[in-house]
Amino acid sequence: MGRGRIEIKRIENTTNRQVTFCKRRNGLLKKAYELSVLCDAEVALIVFSSRGRLYEYSNNRYGHGQLSSPPQLSQVTISCPNWSKFAPSFLGAKSWE
Repeated sequence: MGRGRIEIKRIENTTNRQVTFCKRRNGLLKKAYELSVLCDAEVALIVFSSRGRLYEYSNNRYGHGQLSSPPQLSQVTISCPNWSKFAPSFLGAKSWE
């Protein structure tokens, strides 16, 4: 029997929200690594916590911080902790939600 579905909405309890963030962040980093290994893909992942702390992963073999994406994206992402509010319009997407 599988796990039950959860409703995707903000977790109100601060402790539960932090624990969930930590677990999901680790799972996301693991998936990024697996994608890079299995598909021989260049993968870069940038995550900001609600406190503005930066978590990143890059499998780039040529050095840290040198991504093949346009330099503007890297600069906007790193310099703006709330970049997810602005990224959809920057990337031409309607919404990320």
